[in-house]
Amino acid sequence: MWFADLAQYKEPILAFVREHREWAAPTVFALAFGESLAFVSLILPFWGILVFGIGPLLGAADSLNFWTIVSAAAIGAALGDWFSYWLGYYYHAQIARIWPLSRYPNLIPQGHKFFTRWGAWAIVIGRFSGPFRASVPIVAGITQMPGLRFQIANWSSAFVWAAVLLAPGKFGMGWLVNYLS
Repeated sequence: MWFADLAQYKEPILAFVREHREWAAPTVFALAFGESLAFVSLILPFWGILVFGIGPLLGAADSLNFWTIVSAAAIGAALGDWFSYWLGYYYHAQIARIWPLSRYPNLIPQGHKFFTRWGAWAIVIGRFSGPFRASVPIVAGITQMPGLRFQIANWSSAFVWAAVLLAPGKFGMGWLVNYLS
């Protein structure tokens, strides 16, 4: 898959968060929402900014609350997947013909195969895999997965995903900052 140059977006976003800490949670929410939204996640690798930018920023900045930022990331991710599910639910297989999904003709069939094999667990596992993160929620909608089952897998995996993405930077960088002080 083609990805935009991460550095092009990373530094301006991190500079904004450093200068406007009160906007850290909404910024993280937007990044996680974009990362979990099928169309955006295919083009812009926002997970990289979360892992390699926001996580270490959390470790270096005492003014940012880890759990607030994790919650913002989790809510953004869950809502992005929910919207992707909704698109699949209402537009079915037609969604594969819409750009940028149309540029990846195997994405939906691979997601469908993965979803068929793992069921609701595909939502959880897929959140940690770029190509499946983009396709599994849409496939769950296309196959008319019951909404409650989808939402349980969606919201629980979103909180795990957010913590796993942000914790290494927070605690690794926090440890280093305290060690060097």
